[in-house]
Amino acid sequence: MKIEIERQVVRFISSLSPESRRALRQALRALEDEAGDIRALEAELSGFYRLRVGRYRGIFYYVQRGSVRVIRCVYANDRQLIYEVFAQQFYRLLDK
Repeated sequence: MKIEIERQVVRFISSLSPESRRALRQALRALEDEAGDIRALEAELSGFYRLRVGRYRGIFYYVQRGSVRVIRCVYANDRQLIYEVFAQQFYRLLDK
């Protein structure tokens, strides 16, 4: 399985303290084996999944490209902000 990470996720991770940065990077690597605290999102965010790493969350979804299954990590932020901000950005993309 391959993991693709959006720029926002890379920028967010680089803004964290070294130990938080290390924990998030390790959790993203573990996604290759579908390991970690993963849950499917519901309602309007159905089809997306969240990865919990302490107080941080990552949002991702699965894509099938030929015989390869890809995980696209599209957003990461603090637990208090992630769902509201991601939903707003998601809807903005749909309106384009």
